[in-house]
This record gives sequence, C-alpha cells and structure tokens, in this order.
Amino acid sequence: MIKMVATDIDGTILNWEYGGFTQGVIDCVKKLTASNVKVVLVTGRMHKSATFLADELGLDTPIVSYQGGMIKENKENGECYYRKNLDNEKAKEIIKWARENNIHINLYINDVLYVENDNEIIKKYTGARYIEYKVCNFDDLTIDNINKILAIDYNNPEKVTNWVEFLSKKYPDLYIVKSTPYFCEISHKDARKSCAVEYLRKKWNLKKEEVLTIGDQNNDIELLKAGGIKVAMGNGTPELKECADFITDTVQNDGFVKAVEKFIFHQER
Repeated sequence: MIKMVATDIDGTILNWEYGGFTQGVIDCVKKLTASNVKVVLVTGRMHKSATFLADELGLDTPIVSYQGGMIKENKENGECYYRKNLDNEKAKEIIKWARENNIHINLYINDVLYVENDNEIIKKYTGARYIEYKVCNFDDLTIDNINKILAIDYNNPEKVTNWVEFLSKKYPDLYIVKSTPYFCEISHKDARKSCAVEYLRKKWNLKKEEVLTIGDQNNDIELLKAGGIKVAMGNGTPELKECADFITDTVQNDGFVKAVEKFIFHQER
C-alpha cells in the first residue's frame, strides 16, 4: 500500500504550456491527501519558488528543494529538517570558471537568488517561476551557506552536457547533473533527491515499498531510486525511463494522474 508520493514538479505535475496545474492534477492531489497519502514536492527549484505551488495544491508536507539539498516546512519560519550546502572554496572555483568562460550562473545563498548580470537569461528563468533575484558582483558577497549553483545556456544543450561532463570529472565529490536540456546543477554530494526522500521516509517510519516516486528528467534518476514504485513520465528522458518500473503518459496528458490511479486507487483510464 502506497503511503507517500514523492513527485518532481516541472514537467511532471506542472505543465507551463498549459499554464500551470491541470484540474486533473489538482483533484488527484486532493484525493491523495484525503486518503492520508503524503504528497511531497521534490524539486530542483529554490524553496521560495516551490511554496506557492504547494499552497496551490493545498499541501502542508515539507518541501524538498535544491535537488534534495534542503527539506523545509512550507510555512513562515518553518523548520528546516535537512540541509546540505555547497563547499565554499569549490563554489569560488566554479564562479571563477564561469566568469572565464562567459557562462551565466545563478548563485543561491540562504534561499536568495543572485546573478552578476541582469540579462535575458535570468529574465526568462525567473519569469517562468515568479521569483525575485538580486544583481550584484559576487565578489561583494560572503560566499557561505550556498544552496547550489546553476549554470544556464538556453541556446546550446550540447554545451550544457559538456559542462556536466567536465565538472563531474574535475569535482567527483560534488553532485553535478543536467536537470533540463539547458541547466547544469552543481551541489553538495548529498544534495540528491534520493537522500531527501529517504530522510522523510525514515522520519515517517515508512517502508520503501510504500513510496511511489515520479519524475521526468535526469536529476529524477535519484528520485526514482528512493521509490518502491518508480515511475517515469512519458515525456521523460531515455536515461530516466531505463530506471523506471513503469512509464506513464506525458505531462500534457496527465501522466501523473494516470500513474496514481493505477498504483494507488487501482483504476485505469
């Protein structure tokens, strides 16, 4: 019996082409919570960027943000259960690498987003997420309590793949993953969705087989590892689908809802 659903957000339950959550997803989440199934949002987003989505879905469970780098309650001054920050010195090295190679990076410190250039990249990124950002010279910041660094190139996904390969070899003790075709995420080695979901599972005394995990991108490979039932979206990457027990429909066709109906409510449509 499934007692917890750990789900990615973007591309899994949230479809920006549609404009947000479908009514099917909203109704499905309400049905889960009414059935005492814990629904946990597990995202690469910053915590602040996920709270309004949790509110829209009526969730009061902790939010897993920063690829698993933070678990925090969804309320004002909520308790932070788990936090894995990026090493300060390695962060400084990565900032230097980005500058030398003219790479745009988002720097997240204490759940605040900083950039050095107020360009079209950050406007596109934040416009889709309704979040604020601060523009400043990173040399003027105290490089400490770093949630993650995100390198972005909206024009060349192959370049992003090369960044992941290069940085993974240079920093094997960090967690570096391609979370969309355009995003290279750089985090603490234990800032993984699997680590965070396992933390909550143990906190709530749940068995692995009582957890369903679902996602769509390569960063969700770690998420699927933590589930007793591992579901990949129909719009998921080939690498993620290889790790899944079941491949559901796409986000455009409410694949999340169909997976929940199949494995939790034992209905097919």
